[in-house]
Amino acid sequence: MTKRVVVTGLGVVSPNGIGIPAFLHAIKNGISGIKFMPRYEELNFSCRVAGMPDFEWEKLINYISEVTLHGLKGTNIAYGLAAALDAWADSGMDYETDEPHWETGCVFGNSIADTEAMKNVIIRVDNKEAKKLGSRVVEQAMNSGVTSYISGRLGLGNKVITNSAACATGSQAILMGYEYIKHGYAKRMLTGSAEHVDTYVYGAFDSMRVLSRKFNDHPEQASRPMSLTAGGFVPGSGAGALVLEDLDFALARNAKIYAEVLGGSSNSGGQRQGGTMTAANSTGVIRCIQEALVSSRINTGQIDLISGHLTATNADNKEIQNWSDALSRTGDDFPLINSLKSMIGHCLSAAGSIESVAAVLQIAQQFVHPNINLEDPDPEITNRISVDCLPVNMIKKEINIVAKANFGFGDVNSCLILSKYN
Repeated sequence: MTKRVVVTGLGVVSPNGIGIPAFLHAIKNGISGIKFMPRYEELNFSCRVAGMPDFEWEKLINYISEVTLHGLKGTNIAYGLAAALDAWADSGMDYETDEPHWETGCVFGNSIADTEAMKNVIIRVDNKEAKKLGSRVVEQAMNSGVTSYISGRLGLGNKVITNSAACATGSQAILMGYEYIKHGYAKRMLTGSAEHVDTYVYGAFDSMRVLSRKFNDHPEQASRPMSLTAGGFVPGSGAGALVLEDLDFALARNAKIYAEVLGGSSNSGGQRQGGTMTAANSTGVIRCIQEALVSSRINTGQIDLISGHLTATNADNKEIQNWSDALSRTGDDFPLINSLKSMIGHCLSAAGSIESVAAVLQIAQQFVHPNINLEDPDPEITNRISVDCLPVNMIKKEINIVAKANFGFGDVNSCLILSKYN
């Protein structure tokens, strides 16, 4: 017998809000977290704006010991720790434990180690000063550093896994946690992902000419998903975390329940049929969405809201077409659809988890957050779906089921189906 899986805790470090109250206020009111970055002008980048959280490093002392904080350099790990531990506390759990939580595991994803932190390693090694590196470098350089820090702080004793699937990482991590609980391998899973787009990673994207470069003087207008004047994506940083639990396990401890995870799917288009390292195979995307619906035992007409990937690139038109084909819904029959990236940019590996936190909040509080900067919807999109499906102001509305999907480099896809808990 498969288990029902519910969301009992949320945490977020986002460019437009750190902590659930600030983040919720921002997404309800269409507040952008995208800022001009003077350092990027100094480095002669074409795009000089970014979604960067107002993260106060010193506040990590509220989460970890002074000894651990003293040696911590990895910003992505710091983001992940803050979001994960906030989600844990939000679920009603205590940080301290003498015994491991054998029933609880962690799936938390990221892309690469903080290359700015690794720069110090490279310089010292090249200068023949490796002995000065200290003992904390390897634990932060390894890709599993973020899950190791989280699980060690909380004493998580079940499966502890770091996943990495480019922009699909966050939603894939949540799906993996859901599957472990659904099949009885764990009672609780702390899931999510983190990303710090440092100057070296940012520079690599800037060289691809895929970033927004026409709004450096107006940063809040720079991220424009589904807009005719969209000129590329804006890199963002941060982390999102969700505590998932077996329903009976959650009810037994009187946990609050935000929403239910009905199912999902993750696949690849195989970089065939038009799919490449950087472009999605539409057949793979459509299969992923449809398989998510089948696993959730719902039909296409039950979806009230789509939380899209929608990066403000020329892929937006194709994504809308894929959703339309997958759901067999067009015009006024198409669900409402929004892109959190209009407010926070594209947080890469953290995108799916931050956007999933937003999706759960929209279910829990029954609203739809706006698409900001959508004064000029792309006609190729509005020729297929009604402009009324693209909210530019917050809508108070009954939201029972949300489809949340992300599509990443490598032609990888992930789709979650989230529901109001009944």
